[in-house]
Amino acid sequence: MKKADIREFFRRLQENNPEPQGELDYVNPFTLLVAVVLSAQATDVGVNKATGPLFAVADTPEKMLALGEETLRDYIKTIGLYKTKAKNVIKLCDALIRDHGGKVPETREELEKLAGVGRKTANVVLNIAFGQPTIAVDTHLFRVGNRTGLAPGKTPLEVEKKLEKNIPKEYLRHAHHWLILHGRYICKARKPECYRCLVADLCAFKGKTVA
Repeated sequence: MKKADIREFFRRLQENNPEPQGELDYVNPFTLLVAVVLSAQATDVGVNKATGPLFAVADTPEKMLALGEETLRDYIKTIGLYKTKAKNVIKLCDALIRDHGGKVPETREELEKLAGVGRKTANVVLNIAFGQPTIAVDTHLFRVGNRTGLAPGKTPLEVEKKLEKNIPKEYLRHAHHWLILHGRYICKARKPECYRCLVADLCAFKGKTVA
């Protein structure tokens, strides 16, 4: 996609949704981190149903650690891979208290040292909690980057690097949210809704759908 088209692409997304928000519920950086860890291979809606009651009783690493792994399992047992995720959440709470004074670190390097936290999770936390212009490439962003011609790549990291390079700086802060929402509700995997897409005329996708 040409530079002018990329700028127009994001100008339209911004005009339509000036302050995009993630769809995971949280109350502070710690609960955001936990929610993102729990969201791997799960839906945001499913995670929110479990974390509502959980975060009401444990919204700090200390409180979560006090719950213990077994009790935590009971709160999140409706989420896929809940046993492994419970173990990781308890481990990361222990590390946050031991190494970071109970606070969520603000660098990707430190975040990735925590149990259950990979590059994508770290990028989401850095973007939402701390306002850093990171791009977290999930299946939606990977699809949109390739399908539109915005940032073609064979791996999530390749797409991430191209998006960081191609997106104008003034749009980087919210780009992750615009793209994930676009992929989730418009540029869907099986049948994209091109007929109601704001940026269809800028998109390189050859199989555009009609209403």
